[in-house]
Amino acid sequence: MDPETAEPVPGGMAAPRTKPDPKNMVASVAKAFSVLQGFTADRQAMTVSELAACAGLDRGTTFRLIHTLVALGYLNPEPVRKFRLSLKCLELGFLALSALDLRAHAAPLLRTLVPGIADAASLGTLDGADVVYLERVHSGLSRHDVDRRPGRRIRAYGAALGHAMLAWLPESEQVAVLESAERVKLSERTLTDLDALLARLREVRVCGFAVSDGENAYGLRTVAAPVLDATGRPVAGVSLTIDAGRLPTAAFVAEAAPHALATAGSLARAIQLSAGAIGAGPVR
Repeated sequence: MDPETAEPVPGGMAAPRTKPDPKNMVASVAKAFSVLQGFTADRQAMTVSELAACAGLDRGTTFRLIHTLVALGYLNPEPVRKFRLSLKCLELGFLALSALDLRAHAAPLLRTLVPGIADAASLGTLDGADVVYLERVHSGLSRHDVDRRPGRRIRAYGAALGHAMLAWLPESEQVAVLESAERVKLSERTLTDLDALLARLREVRVCGFAVSDGENAYGLRTVAAPVLDATGRPVAGVSLTIDAGRLPTAAFVAEAAPHALATAGSLARAIQLSAGAIGAGPVR
């Protein structure tokens, strides 16, 4: 993977990032956003020269962009020839984040991954001993007798999606969840022993994602990553699944894990930036 087109994500892997086509870019818009993105928690008010340096632009261009943004209400001038972001920026971001629940935010992200990266992409949440599916996009898994429509439940102990979320709970909570329901073999590969499951969850926590190869359903391979809130607790999980005939496990994990992590990371950032306004929504 080209390091210039990747960004780090939890778990030590990289999330793919597509380079934009310069022919489709409006340079003045990109420059305006480079000015807005120059502000940080440590640089909340800056002069024209300071913003020019942060944005990598000349002073004259920066001056014109700043006064355009002031006129539009996205920057506020200060008495000491400095400028800061206005609350209109917050309003714009908050509207984008809080207008929809997590399922609605996830749906377009999942659609971009099917069928290119996976045969199915899902969003689920923990409800007691179960994973409840909130959203599902699929193509090409009709020969498998599995039903993962929104509202459907599977036991968390037997699914990569369940492991991805359980791994970020304290061990005492993991034990409580795993012991709260009967654990039966879903295939010869399903882990049911408590100690073995706890060891698996520790492995998932280390690498940042969970993998299932036929453990939940014969002939399916799945990679799943957690969606964490600001405290690091799992709110939901994202999973990508393929027919086992499509790719060997190692190749599928190498291709799909960065996408699962990136999608989960995007949803986690939305939850955190919305200050709790975005949630998993009602469990049906």
